[in-house]
Amino acid sequence: MGERTKFVAGFKAPNDGWYMEAGEDSFHMGISHPKKISLKKGQHFPKNSNHNRVWVKMPKD
Repeated sequence: MGERTKFVAGFKAPNDGWYMEAGEDSFHMGISHPKKISLKKGQHFPKNSNHNRVWVKMPKD
């Protein structure tokens, strides 16, 4: 099975790290100024900017 990769408000963070908003067509067109947050394992995700967005873990650079 695997670990969930998309999160909505109220879900708990599975790991420490930085998360950012993603949404419809965000990987093709991008989101202007997406919210970015740092969470510790077990903290709850905050509300998204709109109902079409989700939180995803930011890739390590």
